[in-house]
Amino acid sequence: MDINRLTADMRKWRRHLHSHPEFGFEEQQTAAFVATKLREFGLDDVVEGVGGTGVVGTLRRGAGNRSIALRADMDALRISEQSDLPYASQNPGVMHACGHDGHTAMLLGAARLLAEEGGFDGTVRFIFQPAEEWGKGALAMIDDGIMQRFPFDEIYGIHNMPGLPVGHFQTRADAIMSAEDNFEIVLRGVGGHAARPHAGNEVLVAACALVMNLQTIVSRRLDPTSIGVVSVTELTTDGTRNALPGLARILGDARSFYPQVSTEIEKQMRIIAEGTALTYNLSCEVNYTREFVPLLNDTSLTDEAFAAASEVLEHGSIEARAEPMTASEDFARFLDFVPGCFVFLGNGVDSAPLHNPGFDFNDDVLIHGAKFHEAITRRRLLLNDDTGNPEQYLSTHRDPVTPSRLD
Repeated sequence: MDINRLTADMRKWRRHLHSHPEFGFEEQQTAAFVATKLREFGLDDVVEGVGGTGVVGTLRRGAGNRSIALRADMDALRISEQSDLPYASQNPGVMHACGHDGHTAMLLGAARLLAEEGGFDGTVRFIFQPAEEWGKGALAMIDDGIMQRFPFDEIYGIHNMPGLPVGHFQTRADAIMSAEDNFEIVLRGVGGHAARPHAGNEVLVAACALVMNLQTIVSRRLDPTSIGVVSVTELTTDGTRNALPGLARILGDARSFYPQVSTEIEKQMRIIAEGTALTYNLSCEVNYTREFVPLLNDTSLTDEAFAAASEVLEHGSIEARAEPMTASEDFARFLDFVPGCFVFLGNGVDSAPLHNPGFDFNDDVLIHGAKFHEAITRRRLLLNDDTGNPEQYLSTHRDPVTPSRLD
């Protein structure tokens, strides 16, 4: 394949997607674009409408009975783009501020590479997922029977990483991204005139005390070796300038890497909230939900991901990430069913942060992502040469200019 032509095409696809962002479960145009391309590439099967707006493409080669999945997310964010790019968002109030346009384009590139060149024995599922940003897309595809309708043995995904140089790769075994829990605590009392606090039972002082008390969960109630974050993000009441509130709502977000830590955070939050309410003679209601589960990479497949990266990236650019991230990713939902590995590719040291109105995916990353998808596919669905020697096949299909890269 002409890699320069593929790179140019992926850039064109990516910029088209950037110009036409769609929010989660609204990715109608995006899904249609993806499905059209997959059919142009000659995949064996392309199914739309999986989990709402998801797309699954299937490519088979050889007689192997193993299957792997490669996943990209398609949705954008409700953020107004602040840029003068010629391909800036044409959908007011929505933009690709997390790089899902790039993730989609690089997986399309991998699909074309593998469809044209083969080099594997088995089945590849190309999963284009909706609604990752609010943690519902993977579950929707699972609820729609993706594991039964399009079975696979393992799964891989990529996310771009601002601050990491282009061409650099990171991942780690076990915990790499956190769970996200959401909470709402409602305090109820009796509001009244601001001049007569003794005549009612207002909630604002109690709410302020509760916000401070919640900070002791991580600092004093979790094992110091357990990573956890508890953040209060909103405090609202029904009071006004001269009226004391009788109702307060405290909302927030908790992060952790293991279910037992999440369970302990919820337990301690309920104890603190109920104790604070009792102290101030109020009623209390705690609603605690788990939106994202922790992302735990399989150890052996992480080793395979490092090996695949070493085939397509320069020496010294492949790093074992020292610490997990407290951001969340619903790719983790697939890992409840099969092992897998999630990796990061650098978006450049000067990249704007994710979820920033000035963010733009770096097109130089596209070829690295497509080649990684190709390399991990060939490693996991290994094709023997005529002598039955898989390493001989790999050695004869390397780039003659850059020996560490697979075509």
